[in-house]
Amino acid sequence: MTVTDYTEAAAFRRDADDPLPTLRPEFHIPPAPGGRYPEAAYLAGNSLGLQPRETRFLIARELDDWGRYGVEGHHRAERPWYRYHELLREPAARLVGALPHETVVMNSLTVNLHLMMATFYRPAGERTRIVIEDSAFPSDSYVVRSQAVHHGLDPDATVVRLRPRPGEECLRTADVTAFLAAEGHTVALVLLGGVNYLTGELMDIGAITAATRAAGAVSGWDLAHAVGNVPLALHDWDVDFAAWCSYKYLNSAPGAVAGCFVHERHTADRSLPRLSGWWGTDPETRFRMPAEFEPVASADAWQLSNPPVLAMAPVLASLRLFDRIGMATLRAKSLRMTGYLAGLLAEAPGLTVITPKNRGCQLSVRVPGDADKLAARMAEADGVIADARYPDVIRLAPVPLYSTFHDCWRAADALVHHSGV
Repeated sequence: MTVTDYTEAAAFRRDADDPLPTLRPEFHIPPAPGGRYPEAAYLAGNSLGLQPRETRFLIARELDDWGRYGVEGHHRAERPWYRYHELLREPAARLVGALPHETVVMNSLTVNLHLMMATFYRPAGERTRIVIEDSAFPSDSYVVRSQAVHHGLDPDATVVRLRPRPGEECLRTADVTAFLAAEGHTVALVLLGGVNYLTGELMDIGAITAATRAAGAVSGWDLAHAVGNVPLALHDWDVDFAAWCSYKYLNSAPGAVAGCFVHERHTADRSLPRLSGWWGTDPETRFRMPAEFEPVASADAWQLSNPPVLAMAPVLASLRLFDRIGMATLRAKSLRMTGYLAGLLAEAPGLTVITPKNRGCQLSVRVPGDADKLAARMAEADGVIADARYPDVIRLAPVPLYSTFHDCWRAADALVHHSGV
C-alpha cells in the first residue's frame, strides 16, 4: 500500500478528525493476541455484534426485581414485565421507519418468518410461487421450501431463485422488477434480503416492493443485515411484512429476541389467518381467559407468548444507543468507513471486492485460497476478527458504533499480508 493517505498514521488521523467519535468505550472489545495492539479489530458485527456495557446492568436489574418481587414483578418491577415488550415498540419502529403499532419485538427471525408466511403466503390457482434471491441466507431457503411443502406444493417448482447476470456477483433491481412484470401473475410472495448476507448488496426495497405490489403479490423482507445498518422506511415503502434479528448490527446478544413489522392496512384485519397465541390478545382483556382468540389491532396480534424479559433487556440497551445517535448519523459514518476500506483494498491486486456501491457497512472480498484458514490467520496473528464464507469470501463489517478507521487499516493490512497477494 503505497498511497500516503493509506498509512497507519493517516488512519489514526481519520479517527481523530471524524465528526462522529467512536462509541467504542461503551462496548466490550475482545482483546487481541500477540501484544501488538491491546484490542481486536472487530469487523464481524454482521455476524454477531459486540456487547454494550449497559447490557449487563439492565439484565442485573431484572434479576434483582425477580428476586425482590417474584410473580409481582409483572406489575411492580421498575420496568413491569407484563408490558415489557412495549418499551421496545417505539424505538424499534423509529429504526425501521414504521408506525409504533406496526412493530413488535418477539421470537427469533426464522420463527417470525414462518408466522408471517402463515398469514401472508396464500397460494391459489396459478399464483403460488415464492421469489427469493439465489444467494439468500440458508434459513430463508429452508423457510420458503418448507412452506411450499406445507401447502402441498413441489418446492422445486414453487420457489424461484433469482440469480445475477452471468459474470456478475449481485442481483440487479432491474432484473427483479423485469421478472415481476413478466411473471408476476404466478407469484404469491416476494421474500428478499434487504441487505444480502453474502455480498453486502443493499437492495432497492422501495422499488422492488412497488413492483411486487403492482404484480399483485405480497412483499416480505428479511432485514437481518439491514436493521441497524441502513435507514429504512417500511411504512412509506408500503411493505406488507418484514422480520429481522437483533444480534448483528443491533448488538443484542447471541440469539436475542427478533423483530417484526406488519403494515397497518393488515393490523386491524381480524379475518386474516394466523397462528395464534395468548399474547396476541388485547392486554386489557387477556386475563379474562376467553376461549376465542380476539387479536389486538396491532402487530402484537402475531405474538404467541409472554415476553422473555431477560432476553429483551439487551435489546432495550441497544435501541437506546440507536435512538441517541440516529441512523442518519451512523449511516454517514458507515459510508465514510466502507469507502476508506474499499480504497485500501483497491491497492491490493489479487483481492476482489464483490460488494457494490449500493451497500451497508459490509465489504465482501473474494480471496485466493481458503477463506476460513485466512480468517483464522488474521485473528491469531493480528487480532483482526472477520467472517469467512465458504469457500473464498471474507466479510468485513466496520460498524460505525464501535469500529474505527484504524480497525479498517488493520484489517486491510492483515488481509493483504496473510493472503499473499
